[in-house]
Amino acid sequence: MWMRGGTSKGAYFLADDLPRDKAARDALLLRIMGSPDPRQIDGMGGANPLTSKVAVISASTQPDADLDYLFLQVFVDKALVSDAQNCGNILAGVGAFAIERGLVSANDGITDIRIFMRNTGQVATASITTPNGIVRYDGDDSIDGVPGTAAPVPLVFDDIAGSMCGALLPTGNAVDVVEHIEVTMIDNGMPIVVLRAEDMGITGYEPPSELDNDDALKSRLEALRLACGHLMGLGDVRQKSVPKMTMVAPAQNGGAFMTRSFIPHKCHDTIGVFAAVSAATAALIAGSPVAGLARLPDGDRKTLAVEHPGGATGCVLELDDAGNVARAGMLRTTRKLFDGVIF
Repeated sequence: MWMRGGTSKGAYFLADDLPRDKAARDALLLRIMGSPDPRQIDGMGGANPLTSKVAVISASTQPDADLDYLFLQVFVDKALVSDAQNCGNILAGVGAFAIERGLVSANDGITDIRIFMRNTGQVATASITTPNGIVRYDGDDSIDGVPGTAAPVPLVFDDIAGSMCGALLPTGNAVDVVEHIEVTMIDNGMPIVVLRAEDMGITGYEPPSELDNDDALKSRLEALRLACGHLMGLGDVRQKSVPKMTMVAPAQNGGAFMTRSFIPHKCHDTIGVFAAVSAATAALIAGSPVAGLARLPDGDRKTLAVEHPGGATGCVLELDDAGNVARAGMLRTTRKLFDGVIF
């Protein structure tokens, strides 16, 4: 089955339909995609890494999951198939595919499916819209990078707090003052430093190119980043890409708040998915620089639109009985494109 998952597109296979031998499997996938060839003219790949992806899916061997999902990146111009990373976009199609193939029974309404990601050993829960037990792909939700609208697919991850720092709040504090600036140092999937844009002398609405040319701003940000790196237990971060610096301002377009994110020395045209999740989590922590300016929905399960220069990233946060963030993830969409036989 060919599906769009998030802002990617690729082939979804049942594990039993592929060769068990890894070398034979990879050779087949290269043939299917038409690699190596920059145009992938003799295969189904779209001549772009985002459209040369594969999901391999089976019933789970894990006691707390419904499905096992292996992501494979088929290189376009190299004879290489890699399992070195996960793909949260292709993940968006896994639950719908599994229902279509009969691996999971669907409820009438919403079907929650727990997916063990073999690449990383993490578990994600995908919520699939299934009226009358049938996958619904059309809907009113949109994500940047995909035209039109579709049914939402919230993806919520287990155990991402402290992904690199060992704790959600590495210093143990909701707010610290570093280099005379109030910051929240947080790691809920990505270590970031959250601070108010106005405290750095900007509005937070400037185009990235303007901020990239502001040497004084970048110098102050880097001094702050180096100091925070030590406080977060990351050591000397001069040669590291974390923590990322996220300056926040009130939302402009109906979202929760606006961001300008440096990754770490260049202003991002958007914001990374897990950086957005960490920033959204900070918005729920009383006293943080972003909490005072964020617009937050009610309820124990919150969907927040984190605004950025290119639009917004949808984040999903689930709270425990004490009001703390228990699980976090992202909002994606998916669509079934083709179901048939590949030769």
